[in-house]
Amino acid sequence: MRINSKILILVFLCLAYSCKREVPIISKRGLTTENAMVVSARAEASKIGRNILKQGGNAFDAMFATEMALAVTYPYAGNLGGGGFMVYRLNNGEIGALDYREKAPLAASRDMYLDSLGNVIPNKSTVGAYAVGVPGTIAGIFKAHEKFGSLPVETLLKPVIALAENGFIVTKKQHKRFAEYDSIFTVVNGKQIPFNRTVVAKSIFKNKALAETLKRIAKYGRDEFYTGETATRLVEFINQKGGIITTEDLALYEAQWREPITFKYDNLNIISMSPPSSGGLCLAQIMKMVEPYDISQYGPNSLEAMQVMVEAEKLAYADRSYFLGDPDFVNIPIDELLDDDYLKDRMKRFSFDKPIPSDSISYGTLPNYTMEISEHLQFQEYEETTHYSIVDQFGNAVSATSTLNGAYGSKLYADELGFFLNNEMDDFSSKPGVPNVYGLIGGKANAIAPQKRMLSAMTPTIVEKDNQLYMVVGTPGGSTIITSVLQTIMNVHEFNMTMQEAVDAPRFHHQWLPDQIRMEVNSFSEDLLEQLDDKGYYVNIEAPPITAKVDAILVLDDGTLEGGADHRGDDAADGF
Repeated sequence: MRINSKILILVFLCLAYSCKREVPIISKRGLTTENAMVVSARAEASKIGRNILKQGGNAFDAMFATEMALAVTYPYAGNLGGGGFMVYRLNNGEIGALDYREKAPLAASRDMYLDSLGNVIPNKSTVGAYAVGVPGTIAGIFKAHEKFGSLPVETLLKPVIALAENGFIVTKKQHKRFAEYDSIFTVVNGKQIPFNRTVVAKSIFKNKALAETLKRIAKYGRDEFYTGETATRLVEFINQKGGIITTEDLALYEAQWREPITFKYDNLNIISMSPPSSGGLCLAQIMKMVEPYDISQYGPNSLEAMQVMVEAEKLAYADRSYFLGDPDFVNIPIDELLDDDYLKDRMKRFSFDKPIPSDSISYGTLPNYTMEISEHLQFQEYEETTHYSIVDQFGNAVSATSTLNGAYGSKLYADELGFFLNNEMDDFSSKPGVPNVYGLIGGKANAIAPQKRMLSAMTPTIVEKDNQLYMVVGTPGGSTIITSVLQTIMNVHEFNMTMQEAVDAPRFHHQWLPDQIRMEVNSFSEDLLEQLDDKGYYVNIEAPPITAKVDAILVLDDGTLEGGADHRGDDAADGF
């Protein structure tokens, strides 16, 4: 008996997509290893982190070496002149978070980027020495190493110094970036710097100046950067270029241990970064608001799943604009913002019939909480950051996100020291009523003040399942960091994707204002776009691209590790 081929195809499709759309027929898995894994923006950095682990080092040793290797090979965002956040989980279940975010200099003031008429001075907070915040990266990696590290700093920096001296291979993407920023590098620095359009793909790039800086740090430790010769050279350079950072600013800088944001979603425990990052709290709000809905039934990137997540994102970003800032300066009502009844009330207007207009959404009302804010302020956040995830052979996990803020930060290159300086001051609120290029709105909680840390969206995150280590996740991407981490976790948990599939999946984003959905170009079906349009959603296909590059690790059922390295960059996983 012959069976009609169309019937066979229909049967196959029904089996493949039935019920909760469980494990796909063809599964793509990333690199799997038995013992340890490092995933970062560059293969060289991941390899150095892996080798540190093979020498008997732990996740915090690997963090130190990986962070510095990224400063060598990925100057776009890897850094000595920036800052970041780290979340950790030890093999005994202990968790914590480290804040090494940059700070405003002592000479900073609320209106420092406005002219005499109260207008923003173009480029002053984004380009050059006046845009630089006090760097925190070196303090951060030493703080983590002091508490948890096991190998000597000299051992951790030895392969990094060799990498800077011997050079790394320039990738096609990297050459394209060097060429793109060549002109502005020359204008800001008053001369051509080593990173320029003549540095072609597949060439070897060496950074002798950075190697010498790292040698001094290896010999003299953390204080070399904050009170030693490097500090003196750095301050002299910044001041010559018109900046306001002083030796006192550097000497006063300290990284801070923080309590991470923790919450439950189904049978998962989520551990993420606390303020001055908005990442963990916004992620928690969104996930808790979508939890009552059976997301897995809708399917990945389906109309219904997208509607639920988009509406929750709007509400969370509205709260972010009002309540969040540096916890050392502002009282942030974390418990109230994560209260189940509060979030249920926030989501009560949700309907599958039509969207909630963003202009009808404001921050939530909290009993017994007031903040004296009479106006909304600008909040700027660039998308050029980097993230790495680590699980060591002992079962410890580190999720760390680091940044210069903009691409190559302020574009100011300290040539005698071998690294770029951040433009992190632009992450503060600086001018009432002026939306940034991404439309993000910030409040008085994030206004500029001396020694204050600027708000961020960085979301280094660790996930437990049944109280065991399950995922290590994070990404660059500015305001899209939070939503990209969200979708990665949901892709694995709700849609049974492998970690590589979850990382590769197309992404969408809504941030309350402007009232639009940003979607990766040419990644979603025309049918879905039409459905969204029919419901009343505006998809802005001309919006800035979603630049998130997720680097994540998944612990499989048999205890092996799967790395998800984002194909959108030169990212790579390595392990053993």
